[in-house]
Amino acid sequence: MPIDLICLDADDTLWHNMRFFAAAEEAFVAMLVPFAAAGIARDTLAEVEVRNLPLYGYGAKSFTLSMIETALELGGAALPATAVREILDAGRTLLAHPVELLDGIEDTLDRLAALGRLVLVTKGDLLHQEMKLAASGLGERFAGIEIVSDKQPATFARLFAHYGVAPQRAVMAGDSMRSDVLPALAAGAWAAYVPQDGGWSHEAAPPPVDAARFRQLTSLAELPEWIAQID
Repeated sequence: MPIDLICLDADDTLWHNMRFFAAAEEAFVAMLVPFAAAGIARDTLAEVEVRNLPLYGYGAKSFTLSMIETALELGGAALPATAVREILDAGRTLLAHPVELLDGIEDTLDRLAALGRLVLVTKGDLLHQEMKLAASGLGERFAGIEIVSDKQPATFARLFAHYGVAPQRAVMAGDSMRSDVLPALAAGAWAAYVPQDGGWSHEAAPPPVDAARFRQLTSLAELPEWIAQID
C-alpha cells in the first residue's frame, strides 16, 4: 500500500536545535560554579525540566524558566539578582538563534514531495516554532503545519484523520524515539528514526520490539528510498 502522507519533525530533523540548548546549558553551568559542581547543576536542571513539562511544555521559554528555578534551588538566598538576569539573557539568545538547515534538507524535501504530501509535525512554543519555520524558508514545501504541545498516539490519530489518510498510508520521521517514532507506530503508521548527536536524554527510549514498520536511518536523505520500498 503506497504512502500518501509524509510527516516530518522540525528541530534536529530539518534544522539544528540541540546545539543551541547545549550552549545555553554550558553558560548556565558556568554561572552556577559558586553554588554547585557542574554535574550537580546539569542533573538538577534535567530533573527540573522534566518536572516542569506538564506546566510549561517544551521549548526555549520552558527551558529558561527551568534554568531560573534550578538556580534558585541551588543558590538559595545567596543567588544574586545578576544571575537571574544572565539566565534571562541566555534564554533570549536561545530564542534568537539562527536557523541552520541540516545538510541537503531542501533537496531531500523536494524528493519526498514527489512521493506524497508533506506535513510538518513539531512540538514546542507556538511563536518560536513559527519564527523558526519562517526563517528556514521551508514552509511552502509543506501541505500542512502542525505545532502541537506533545506527540502522543492520539495526536497522530487525530492528524491522520484530519488529512483523510489511513495510518498505514502515513509515515513519520524524526530524531526522537520517544516523540516521533513510538507514538506514530502506536497509531498504526510507519516511522523512521534519524538520530542526531547531542539529543536530549528525555527523548530517548528503547527501540520498538516489532520492527516491521520501523527503520533507523543515518540521514533523512535515506527516507525517500525507504518509502519507495514500502510502496
